[in-house]
Amino acid sequence: MRHPKQAKQLVDRFGRSVDYVRISITDRCDFRCVYCMSEEMTFLPRAQILSLEEIFFLAKCFTELGVRKIRITGGEPLIRRNALELLQKIGDLPLLDELVMTTNGSQLAASASQLKQAHVSRLNISLDTLDAKKFKELTRTGDLNIVLKGIHTAINTGFKRIKINAVILKNRNHHEVIDLVQFALDSGIDISFIEEMPLGFIASHNRAEAYYSSDQIRTDLAAKFTLEKIDETTAGPSDYYRIQGTATKVGFISPHSHNFCSTCNRVRLTAEGRLLLCLGNEHSIDLKTALRSHPNDTDYIKQLMIDAMDIKPEKHEFNLNEQPIIMRHMNSTGDKIESPFFMSIKPFNTGLQHIQRNTY
Repeated sequence: MRHPKQAKQLVDRFGRSVDYVRISITDRCDFRCVYCMSEEMTFLPRAQILSLEEIFFLAKCFTELGVRKIRITGGEPLIRRNALELLQKIGDLPLLDELVMTTNGSQLAASASQLKQAHVSRLNISLDTLDAKKFKELTRTGDLNIVLKGIHTAINTGFKRIKINAVILKNRNHHEVIDLVQFALDSGIDISFIEEMPLGFIASHNRAEAYYSSDQIRTDLAAKFTLEKIDETTAGPSDYYRIQGTATKVGFISPHSHNFCSTCNRVRLTAEGRLLLCLGNEHSIDLKTALRSHPNDTDYIKQLMIDAMDIKPEKHEFNLNEQPIIMRHMNSTGDKIESPFFMSIKPFNTGLQHIQRNTY
């Protein structure tokens, strides 16, 4: 039985309560998706990433401050050794309402039953194409058949909800949106379409030319499906529709065309141990250094988390026609920023010794 809920204590200066944390447990991945990372990646040395024990300690602190949902991400989280044991421990936290995970699906065939036993209730699975050749091109290293097997294994395992995430790029996979929705419909699962976010330098395509908006996708889908707007909201940024006459929901995550920052209730803990207050900015605090200099000091770390809410920005600003100010790739939100656009500043709240704020 869950213990009585504690009051929410993570509230930013715009009155938004943070009750959802995304935790990256590794920057490594067995894929090299073209919108996510460069083909030749340099990953973080082991000593620079949080240990599993440190991740669990911080997850427990978050729940004691009012966080009710934790999403485990990567990289690909399931390629980290002992990831399932960590998930089991986090899933057993008495104040946590929901443990969910985002995965590329490559390890699901072997891990789905253990994930369910670890109290993972929902899965988001990345799938951008149903064409095996194109899948290989987009992921550079992935095998579509392995991922599809993993998806079907997960469906048969009986998770509360499974959703496909698809990043849509013009002239690469935009013509597949109907097929992807039909796959979700036939499989009895949901799907969300995501506008590409300009994080990290990539050479594989021009982001402005490849941009394909959520509005364009909805127009394409109208040729075959009737989408009914629903009021359902989750802890994430998706805007949901239901396919008429079915239980399948179609979501749209639209950081460019429909900014969702006004209702933001989430922060990210990167694999390197930075508490990132916004995906589209570099406002962050260094929890790893604080934790290693004050081991097991729960009160100190929790106060850092509370104080960090003062630097959570109001919104992100993405410009597809410019090289990204945010130089970290999506797989590695823990990458240290070497850009001259960022500088260290003096703490303005007790305990905030390791803050970065963007200065543009």
